Amino acid sequence: MAQWTSAVGAAQLARQLRAQQPRPAGPGARRPPAYRALADGIRLLVLEGRVPVAARLPAERELALALSVSRTTVAAAYEALRTEGFLESRRGAGSWTAVPAGNPLPARGLEPLPPESLGSMIDLGCASLPAPEPWLTRAVQGALEELAPYAHTHGDYPAGLPALRQMIADRYTGRGIPTMPEQIMVTTGAMGAIDAICHLFAGRGERIAVESPSYANILQLMREAGARLVPVAMEEGLGGWDMNRWRQVLRDAAPRLAYVVADFHNPTGALADEDRRRALVDAARSAGTVLVVDETMNELCLDPEVRMPRRVCAFDPAGSTVITVGSASKAFWAGMRIGWVRAAPDVIRSLVAARAYADMGTPVLEQLAVNWLMRTGGWEEAVRVRREQARENRDALVAAVRRELPDWEFSVPRGGLTLWVRTGGLSGSRLAVAGERVGVRVPSGPRFGVDGAFEGYVRLPFTVAGPVADEAAARLAAAARLVGSGAGAGIEAPRTFVA
Repeated sequence: MAQWTSAVGAAQLARQLRAQQPRPAGPGARRPPAYRALADGIRLLVLEGRVPVAARLPAERELALALSVSRTTVAAAYEALRTEGFLESRRGAGSWTAVPAGNPLPARGLEPLPPESLGSMIDLGCASLPAPEPWLTRAVQGALEELAPYAHTHGDYPAGLPALRQMIADRYTGRGIPTMPEQIMVTTGAMGAIDAICHLFAGRGERIAVESPSYANILQLMREAGARLVPVAMEEGLGGWDMNRWRQVLRDAAPRLAYVVADFHNPTGALADEDRRRALVDAARSAGTVLVVDETMNELCLDPEVRMPRRVCAFDPAGSTVITVGSASKAFWAGMRIGWVRAAPDVIRSLVAARAYADMGTPVLEQLAVNWLMRTGGWEEAVRVRREQARENRDALVAAVRRELPDWEFSVPRGGLTLWVRTGGLSGSRLAVAGERVGVRVPSGPRFGVDGAFEGYVRLPFTVAGPVADEAAARLAAAARLVGSGAGAGIEAPRTFVA
């Protein structure tokens, strides 16, 4: 049985290789042999995630024709990649990309920074902000005032409190997407929602297509569930989904599920436009793939002039293809573990029935607090506070990184909570290790890829501002100097929480 889960065509790979900018050689430096340059180019594409791991490469003759080089050059490059662990082959099955067995992606250790370290360590692991007061306190007080009638019941509401289901449904309807409360299930955060969806639709061994890069904790959740992840590379910068790649993967791999973040993508910050949203829904419907859309960043548009596109579920009026996941954790506060699923009524009934064997339901008091916020207008006020804080933090962090690390490359997103940074050729894993030495915690790029991709990246969240942002950038620059001098080599990646 073949070990590849997607394929890269010869013309596509040739375009990507030609688009690479070679590093300038020093005085008197020799150019590497053609096969070596080709092998290095393919290896870089894999490490940066632009060619997925477990992607079938074109045959030697096909790639040689596309690149106008000899077949011997391609054969030698493939052999070099096999020797280095970046390519595997089997007679009759072809060759597919891999990562060296000695460099596995860290799979555990997603614990938060210990409280005793908060004073000495700047934590850039969590993309979460403090609660927007006074709205948290007011919401809890309002919930307590409404608790008494529920206290006289058993307290188990597997689908969620009827009042909150109605409130969430009304909010979708108010945005032009007619929704009944029977289409809503309240969950324990977005993670609880996606966990329930994966268990219902994608059993062990099923394929799930994911953006590459994607949200680290969801990738790990899917691995734990036994899914076979099929990465779909995104366009450079803030371009978002590459629809040609999505169509190819949906057609060739036929995944049971596909998971995407359409709004201010975590980690890249990309915002999918309406054409891409419509096209992805159509492609998923044609392939028979259920499209799970994570909307946790939807309300975090930081630049007022940005016109938000319609939600993805607006392009699936029959409700047969798209399942939407929302949450209060990013827009309001991570400690408010309230999420929800919007789907067809029969899907909601199946999710609710399966929930009896999981967590039974979501805490009543927190549901009442979110319902109070949405009913009174406190939600909009709290989100406004959150946007202002995130915008200030973003601008401060961008300025500090540009000043301290001018070789690092990134595109400034128009919303969300994260900055996806190319680290000037330095190893993101080694930067994460060196960062802990100098007092800044940052997750490395491979945490957001499949099987070790994105080694040349780190993710920086908009969680610090002012002098703290300046100090965080200075410490990252110190970590970069350590790695550049070789002091950060030979150490495994740290255990980093990446909310």
